[in-house]
Amino acid sequence: MNLVALSEEVIRLTKEVGEFIRAEAKSFSQDKIEYKGLNDLVSYVDKKAENKLVTGLSNLLPESGFITEEKTINKIGEVYNWIIDPLDGTTNFIHGIPTFAISIALKQHDKLVIGVVYEINRDECFSAVKGEGAYLNGNKIHVTKAEKIADTLLATGFPYYDFSLQKAYLGLLDELIQKTHGLRRIGSAAVDLAYVAAGRFDAFFEYNLHSWDVAAGILLVQEAGGEVVDFSGGDKSIEKRELLATNSKITAEMLEIVQKYFSV
Repeated sequence: MNLVALSEEVIRLTKEVGEFIRAEAKSFSQDKIEYKGLNDLVSYVDKKAENKLVTGLSNLLPESGFITEEKTINKIGEVYNWIIDPLDGTTNFIHGIPTFAISIALKQHDKLVIGVVYEINRDECFSAVKGEGAYLNGNKIHVTKAEKIADTLLATGFPYYDFSLQKAYLGLLDELIQKTHGLRRIGSAAVDLAYVAAGRFDAFFEYNLHSWDVAAGILLVQEAGGEVVDFSGGDKSIEKRELLATNSKITAEMLEIVQKYFSV
């Protein structure tokens, strides 16, 4: 299979669906919000976007299965599975904050081989194919070269439904705020990871994330020269739902601090 050619078709499809989301954002009303759980929001836009993506990706790779946020399809493939978040940053979208993205990854058996994150309002498409590097709108990107966290800008996300680890998390934030250039909370893990890959952030960390939030971004970071680990330093970030993505140079220093607050 020509994964590079397939990724180009995925990018084309993603931009088409992104145009639909961008158009809907202009007239979206908050009375169309649905709740999947505590502070877990969804809209008809998420669902329609996912349907469009599933249809398009099925045409590109008929034998593939899907792991999707909105669960609009129930099909698991033997070899290939698409991992889709049709609108990462739904809360931003609903409140009119213009940072949200489509995230699509392709997994071959247990290996991520394609990752695409399309930040819709900035028309920035981040893409990666296993072994081929990472790109932003066709231009190669790379993680930062910072070697100590004192020189870094970090990204994270806040707990919004599971607050059991909030005290530990706030302690971690307190320490990192004092030791770095600062922390940012954009509201889209897919975008955060893409920004690490592009050298805008030096690292990103969060817990309670799902595979559709991070799969594409993980490959972006890895192909841009970075590193993605769980809080113990292992490679189970998706399975354990805890993730630290860095430029690889500051991983050890970040883990030392993270592990003060999170048992591993």
